[in-house]
Amino acid sequence: MIDGTEVTKLSRSKLKAFRRKMQMIFQDPYASLNPRMTVLDIIGEALDIHGLVKSRAERTRRVEELLELVGLSAQHASRYPHEFSGGQRQRIGITRALAVQPEFIVCDEPISALDVSIQAQIVNLLIDLQKKMGLTYLFVAHDLAMVKYISDRIAVMYLGQIVELARSEDLYDQPQHPYTKALMSAIPIPDPEVEAKKERIILQGELPNPISPPSGCPFRTRCPFAMERCAEEKPAFREVRPGHWAACHLHD
Repeated sequence: MIDGTEVTKLSRSKLKAFRRKMQMIFQDPYASLNPRMTVLDIIGEALDIHGLVKSRAERTRRVEELLELVGLSAQHASRYPHEFSGGQRQRIGITRALAVQPEFIVCDEPISALDVSIQAQIVNLLIDLQKKMGLTYLFVAHDLAMVKYISDRIAVMYLGQIVELARSEDLYDQPQHPYTKALMSAIPIPDPEVEAKKERIILQGELPNPISPPSGCPFRTRCPFAMERCAEEKPAFREVRPGHWAACHLHD
């Protein structure tokens, strides 16, 4: 569902127009760019498909403007993906997503394949572009510190299901689900004395099969607070504090 519209039920003609609203930045900048196409064609392809330019000159000019927006130069347009570093390739992927002027972008772990020294640059670029262009991101990540840095609102998932949803500050200050609390306890604190005194929650057991999840609460097989009810009844996803949602029987 995007903006009240169920995407899977759109006809092919309507889906093409709707796709202008939503784009994606992929996880692997090495695999997500066609090695046989120049940067000009990689980015220009979206402009062609949606008929956003009327001539080759306008197409080239628009691609060069987009490249400069993400910190690359117009000279990069004639090069191929193998001529760029990982961080530069991801900037090209971001440029491709921006080409059709979307409202919503799915960022599928966009920094996990990059060097740590480059990750902050890409995240700061995404934040800057969001402010300039009024974008909404769905930012998928495992790096909890980075999630806190970039997110306004955070959803915590376990076995493909959302178990907690809250504003960023609320989630980190007052986590309500046992799984979220375990995740938060794993975040390192850059103070050796505080880190040594911190209580770490170690989850026991193996991650269940997502295809055949446990009955009731999907987290119950690893939850230190599991009750009989947890095996019999799936907890409702409900508002446990103002603007803070969780799926856990402990809140009844």
